[in-house]
Amino acid sequence: MIERIWTGHRALIIAVSVVAIVAIVATGFAAVVNSSGAAAQATASATLTAGALASQSGAPTSGISTPLASPSATLEGSPTPMPSGWAYSDLDGVAAPSALAHRLPIAIMVDDNIVARPQSGISSASIVYQAPADGGEDRYMMIFQEGTATDIGPVRSARPYFVYWAAEYKAGFGHFGGDVTSLQQVIPSMARYIYNMDDLGGDSCPYHRITTRPAPHNAYTNTAALLSCAAKINQPSTYQGLPDRTFVDAAPAAERPTSASISIAYHTGTVSYQYQPASDSYLRSVDGALQIDPANNQQVVASDVIVLYQALSYDSVSDPGHNRPILATVGSGRAIVFKDGTAISATWKKPSNTALTRLYDSSGKEIPLVRGEIFIQSVAIGTAVTYK
Repeated sequence: MIERIWTGHRALIIAVSVVAIVAIVATGFAAVVNSSGAAAQATASATLTAGALASQSGAPTSGISTPLASPSATLEGSPTPMPSGWAYSDLDGVAAPSALAHRLPIAIMVDDNIVARPQSGISSASIVYQAPADGGEDRYMMIFQEGTATDIGPVRSARPYFVYWAAEYKAGFGHFGGDVTSLQQVIPSMARYIYNMDDLGGDSCPYHRITTRPAPHNAYTNTAALLSCAAKINQPSTYQGLPDRTFVDAAPAAERPTSASISIAYHTGTVSYQYQPASDSYLRSVDGALQIDPANNQQVVASDVIVLYQALSYDSVSDPGHNRPILATVGSGRAIVFKDGTAISATWKKPSNTALTRLYDSSGKEIPLVRGEIFIQSVAIGTAVTYK
């Protein structure tokens, strides 16, 4: 069985039997596999409390009283064992100390200008959105829950559709300003669904500038600063109990294909994924080069890749001098869900600005996702997406 577990900054992948997992809890040691496939050692002492683990990761522990989630069934039909004090994370289904699995998600707007690459923190996020932005570029939004990142950035400005995606999780929303529509209409209208942290709006607490990159591509933050600053302005410390997605463990090894690849064209570069059957994950590349997170020197790996085809138009009126993108995120449309090395033709549905975007197969059943980091690739209708 393949299990994804939290290991401080992100989930690693562990291949063990149920008997071996029991042994892990008893002895506190497990053999794990890192994102490049090399063996490593990690301790998972059952004597540590969730609060102690959260403290070690820089997460505040006061006021966290969320109970453990019940273990869910694996694809092989048996419950997934879990150390005492752990739970499945709300956003990506990864097993983690309960204090981290249920803490407040924080969504951060991140630059994808060529000067901004490589981006920091991307390997530690629970969910990463990538979507078209101004000037033919695209932009990321990284959402962090159980993961810890020492650097996140470069942080950039908000756009309306990213605000609506952040509202799906009632997340903290970190950004450096935004377009007129975001700042004057969308963010105020979403005040009950996001916790705003705008540097240019006076919430500069978690942000800093670095000197190794030119402005405006040099604003950064980290999870410790974000959580600390959120507490200072009385934002909640835990997930607000919203509807979430269904997660399952990885497919049995015998059911995985030997190879699969995905290629998604954006104006400023092509994003590609190469399936790794041994770990049931996808190595992410940008313009043919493996994407490495400079915050931890880790290869960026996805468990699920979701392509959303969404209508893209432009508004040159509301913000004079700018041609602002408008992305149709409410309603329904075509999608492709890549998981376990396979492609599932799907339909995405989001009935309102704050509703969770859900994915359905051709029979109308909701598609469960594999535990681990999720990449949601929003593309304009007609965009070339190839896979084999």
